[in-house]
Amino acid sequence: MTKRLLFVPAALMLTSVGYASAQTMPSDPTAAANVRQSQRYEQVLSSNPSFRAKRMREECGPITDAELHASCVASFGGGAPPPSTRRQQ
Repeated sequence: MTKRLLFVPAALMLTSVGYASAQTMPSDPTAAANVRQSQRYEQVLSSNPSFRAKRMREECGPITDAELHASCVASFGGGAPPPSTRRQQ
């Protein structure tokens, strides 16, 4: 009986390890392409200030609530506000 009880946690641990490794390496070509596109977007966003400013204007500019706007800007990192005029409430 004790040997069976020890088997259950070991089996659960092996199952969770297999699940975690499956998440890091997408086997679906579409998922892998999505990961590559996201990595390229992040690279361009961090290396091209005008692209970053344009995306910030497009995504954060329409937000009129000051707190939500600040959160949107912060999501781009760097803490600098976008070089655009924002509608005030």
